Amino acid sequence: MLRSSLRRSTLVVGATAGALVLFAGAASAHVTVDPSQANRGDYAKLTFRVPDESDTASTTRVRVMFPPIPSVRVKPHPGWTVSVQKSKLPKPVVVGDFTLEEAVTSITWTAAEGGGIAPGEFDEFDVSVGPLPDKPSLSFPADQTYDDNKVVRWNQIPTAGAAEPEHPAPTLTLAAAAAGGHHGTDPATSAAPTPTGPSVGAEQASAEGGSGADVTTAASASDSTARALGAAGLGVGVLGLASAGYAALVLRRRESR
Repeated sequence: MLRSSLRRSTLVVGATAGALVLFAGAASAHVTVDPSQANRGDYAKLTFRVPDESDTASTTRVRVMFPPIPSVRVKPHPGWTVSVQKSKLPKPVVVGDFTLEEAVTSITWTAAEGGGIAPGEFDEFDVSVGPLPDKPSLSFPADQTYDDNKVVRWNQIPTAGAAEPEHPAPTLTLAAAAAGGHHGTDPATSAAPTPTGPSVGAEQASAEGGSGADVTTAASASDSTARALGAAGLGVGVLGLASAGYAALVLRRRESR
C-alpha cells in the first residue's frame, strides 16, 4: 500500500511540475521590444526579440511596422537581408523639431536560403530610432513568417490596466523627457548601422502579403508571469523529489524491522 501511494504521489508531483515549466516556456514566447521603456525626445536602440515557437518550422521572415519617427537606422544582421519601406504620410506629423511628410513605415528581415530561426531558438534585430515623440507609448505590430508559410501576427495593442491580449504588439512605454531637456545621442552613430532616416533614401520593400499564407495566432502571457510560473514549477519539482526521497527512507526502515 505504501509503495503504491509513493508511486502515485511521485507521478502526480512530477507531472504537475513539468506542466508548469512547459506552460511558463510557452507563455513567454512572443515578439517583444527591449528596452520596454524610454524617454520622450530621446534616441534609443530598440531590440526586437523574436522566439521561434513552432515545433517543426523555422522563422524565415520578420516584418515590424513603425510609427512616424524622424530617424530610423537598422543594424546589419548576418544571414538576413533587410528591406526598409518608406512611405508618404497621409498628413504631416510633427515630432519635436521635425515635421514629417514621409517616414519609415516598416522594416522586413528575410533569412538567407536554408537559414532562419530554428525551433527552440530566438534571434534579436536592432534598430536605432529617435527622437521619440511626445506620446504615452509606441506600438510596433509585427508579422512572423515560418518556412511552412504560416504567419503569426503580433498586432493587438495592450491597454493599460487590462490583461495582456493573446498576441500583443511589441510596445515601448514613453516616460517624460529627462530633466534639463537632455535628449541624449543617437546610439546608431557608434554602431555603424545602415542609415535609413528621413534625410537618406531608403530601400523600398518588395511587395508584401505572401499569397496563400496560412495565418495563425499564438497564445502568450507576460514575461513576469512566465518567470513566476517557471520558478513555481521548479519549486514543486524539488519539493516532490524531497517528499519521494523521505517516503522511500521511511519504507526501507519499516521493511528492515
